[in-house]
Amino acid sequence: MLTLLAFIVTLSVLIAVHEFGHFQAARWCGVKVLRFSIGFGKPLFSKRFGRDNTEFVVAALPFGGYVKMLDEREAPIEGHEDVSRAFNRQSVWKRIAIVSAGPAANLLLAIFLYWLLFMHGVVGMKPLLGDIAPGTPAAEASLKTGQLIQKVAGIPTPTWQDVRWVLLQETLESPSVEIEAVGDANDVHLHQLRLSSIGKDDFEVDFLEKLGLKPYQPDVPAVIGEMVAGSPAEAAGLQDGDEIRLVNGEHVGNWEQLVGMIRKNPERELKLSVARGNTAITVTIIPESVSEGSETIGRIGAMYRMEQSELDRLLVNVRYGPFDALVKASAKTWETSVFSLKMLGNMITGNVSWKGVSGPVTIASYAGQSAHIGWKAFLGFLALISISLGVLNLLPIPVLDGGHLMYYMVEIFKGSPVSDRIMEAGQRIGLFLLGILMVVAFYNDINRFVTG
Repeated sequence: MLTLLAFIVTLSVLIAVHEFGHFQAARWCGVKVLRFSIGFGKPLFSKRFGRDNTEFVVAALPFGGYVKMLDEREAPIEGHEDVSRAFNRQSVWKRIAIVSAGPAANLLLAIFLYWLLFMHGVVGMKPLLGDIAPGTPAAEASLKTGQLIQKVAGIPTPTWQDVRWVLLQETLESPSVEIEAVGDANDVHLHQLRLSSIGKDDFEVDFLEKLGLKPYQPDVPAVIGEMVAGSPAEAAGLQDGDEIRLVNGEHVGNWEQLVGMIRKNPERELKLSVARGNTAITVTIIPESVSEGSETIGRIGAMYRMEQSELDRLLVNVRYGPFDALVKASAKTWETSVFSLKMLGNMITGNVSWKGVSGPVTIASYAGQSAHIGWKAFLGFLALISISLGVLNLLPIPVLDGGHLMYYMVEIFKGSPVSDRIMEAGQRIGLFLLGILMVVAFYNDINRFVTG
């Protein structure tokens, strides 16, 4: 239920913001808006507002929306006073402003959400290195267990998430990257990490593991600490302080072993032998199924209990003031937008697998997972999808906003609008390309579901 609700909220917010961008720009440019619709098909709600008596609609199919403006090309206009307010009568620069306002609104939403997160503070794991597997690029680079990664390619990386993000970008650009790491004695070392071993399908799994970069895992007992609200752990009746000793009769030595057992058993019933104080009890639990790249793993939504001193060693709260947060949020949105375009370019050239294209099923799954983790994770997910929607709509594909902008650029250089015949041909090509993209996305969704 939470997954469905999170998916509906995600769609509704992103579509409403996108269409509001078009709507507000149209009003600023003096264009009369006839209808503002969230969704397609049969209206579930309809109400007229404002000086233009604009109809606001919530329709049955929530996979999109539209803003219908007064336009002589669609229907004759009654009343000479409205002719000047038709979309097709506006200058090319006003039409560009109106069309580009939708994607711009999505990008501004992402900046706003990241700004909130950076001001509130984002807790992350410090990039402390765990065991380095022999033969991996990390081992070749002489990185050591216990080192703290401070910079990647000269960019500060206070959390593992930052390390992952910078390496992801560098993998598309360079065969190797410089890692700055500090040891227990505060001695700084520079290491050259080889990235050329990352193949086009490795972006679907944890590519950090392929590089040999594994987060440090303290050897702590399998004792339950904090639990996610509504998680399988909470539903099964586990409590703070419970020690898990057996899983289906198999001995559990530490928390890492417990996690491994749970990951291998999504949607399978497990019997846990639990020590609760001086009492031994049995708890039945079914780990929820979670997508992790191309894998499906099990998760129960519980963290291990740890002393505050150990938590301070492993976790960091990254927080900024209002202005610095805005700069950081803008940079994050820009970097993510550029990276999305680079990934698309690499997919087209075959350097990156098309398996990374996600459809509504995968997006719904990620929406639910982020909502389960908490509001910060969900806002971060919402910002990421908002950027994806904004960038996608700016692609020069007819039927998308970017396709219209392409026509307007041609009009500026040509001195006259693109002919209806060319626009109709472009419409067919655009629909064909979008159809292929949707088929790939749905195929990937089904493939993830079937193969797990």
